[in-house]
Amino acid sequence: MTVTCNGRPAQVGDLLPALVNYGHFTSLQVRGYAVQGLDLHLARLSQATRELFGSTLDAAQVQVWMAQALQQAGQGDASLRVTVYSRHFDFRDPLAPVPVDVLVAVSAPVTLVAPKRVRSVIWQRELPQIKHVGTFGLFAQRRAALAEGFDDALFVNAAGEISEGTTWNLALHDGQQLIWPQAPALRGTAEALLQAHWPGPQVVRPVALAELGGMHAALACNASGIWALEAIDAHPLAGSAELAVQGRAVLAGVPWQALS
Repeated sequence: MTVTCNGRPAQVGDLLPALVNYGHFTSLQVRGYAVQGLDLHLARLSQATRELFGSTLDAAQVQVWMAQALQQAGQGDASLRVTVYSRHFDFRDPLAPVPVDVLVAVSAPVTLVAPKRVRSVIWQRELPQIKHVGTFGLFAQRRAALAEGFDDALFVNAAGEISEGTTWNLALHDGQQLIWPQAPALRGTAEALLQAHWPGPQVVRPVALAELGGMHAALACNASGIWALEAIDAHPLAGSAELAVQGRAVLAGVPWQALS
């Protein structure tokens, strides 16, 4: 893995302020120096910067740094994590205006396709609309699910409504249409691209966990891929493999946006 800060190789002094654990990020896959939904990733970073720091992010400059990081690493195919934080942020005075900094980490490309069995858990991320760096709870819930023999965890809010997975969104199918859960969650780029290009009927609405009996398929998605949810708790979803194949076919038709 290589890491740059504001377009230059990151030094220890650049990384230490990240230990404050206040910032946000986006993760994306690059193929041939291009990205699907690049505009969505940059919009996510810009919106979260306004919300967490009250400042404006130069998205065009961030895109340049992303391309430079890939070139410096010599990787046209890669996984990128772009993190926005501030070396000058002081948790004792969080309203003080500060310039933001951008870390770009380049690592090997990833494609997720293996089906999973997940268990539901009543849990809600803090500020779910922001992809913030406070990921402790997500990974703790995934670890707990693995310890119980599942592959991952699916979050359900206090009202019993399905929201999202630990690091992914999901859609269910009732045999008539694709259904996207509406409960507060981090709205992903893959989710947005699938919604924009899905050829069949679909709806966004609250989905109660108790409705699983009427569902026959579910897919999970994030920037790293689309995979089938074979079962949620003890409820099998026999049509999930076929639904995931359809989802991957839809995403394969989405244009890639060049970084440079």
